[in-house]
Amino acid sequence: MKYFTLNNDNVMPMDGIGVFLLSPQEAEKSVFSALKDGVRLIDTANAYMNEKAVGRAMKESDVAREEIFLVTKLWPTVYEEEDAVERTLERLGTDYVDLMFLHQPAGNWRAAYRTLEREYKAGRIRAIGLSNFPEKLVREILQTAEIKPQMVQVEAHPYFPQTELKKLLAENGMGLMAWYPLGHGDKNLIDEPVFTRLAEKYGKTNAQIILRWHIQEGNVVFPGSRNPEHIRANFDIFDFELAEEEMKEIAKLDKNIRYYNATPEDIQKYASMELDFDSQE
Repeated sequence: MKYFTLNNDNVMPMDGIGVFLLSPQEAEKSVFSALKDGVRLIDTANAYMNEKAVGRAMKESDVAREEIFLVTKLWPTVYEEEDAVERTLERLGTDYVDLMFLHQPAGNWRAAYRTLEREYKAGRIRAIGLSNFPEKLVREILQTAEIKPQMVQVEAHPYFPQTELKKLLAENGMGLMAWYPLGHGDKNLIDEPVFTRLAEKYGKTNAQIILRWHIQEGNVVFPGSRNPEHIRANFDIFDFELAEEEMKEIAKLDKNIRYYNATPEDIQKYASMELDFDSQE
């Protein structure tokens, strides 16, 4: 396993599992399977409606809590609720999370950031993150925050490597967690000739080559899967290393292509969407 050192000296695994779009039952099975296979990074969110399932899987796995790096995200409609973090911890069945993100730059996110700073000082949050924040707002927080964020979570893959944003993050000791690390499953990306050739060379799959590229780029990845074999494969990327010239060849794939672009209407929807998080199974 490779680890990323945050700007507060905490360390996190660079490969884990995400549970976006998984039902509570699927999330519980996937996280349990991943933990049994040695995965120690878990990414969930209020809005995924499976935090309770993640908490159950952690408990059932018998893996010590301090060995798990647990990530979740605060949804915009709960930003101003005084007990939002406390209720999140109750759903997860833990007394702290290793990293908590503001899920969207919507609602009263500036006040929410101050809440996360307070919870960070209290020890209930070990690191603070920004999810889906554009570079402009990342810069704003860096200029105004008392506690500098440790991580930004955004779409990133070989077609959209976030080159400019990563320069800013590097200057501030911040990391990048990549969602859609495989380009939302786009066959055009996954089947690029360079990945097919390197997969044959290293005895890996094209997807494993892409995930290894992320690790060597310094990105944290958390691909989701319902399939135990796929979960193991996504984690089996630490027994080889891409050469410098191979990394340069992959860099040429940058097409500045996103698979998701949030519109102002999307942001407004996020800011007003009410979800009953405590009703999770």
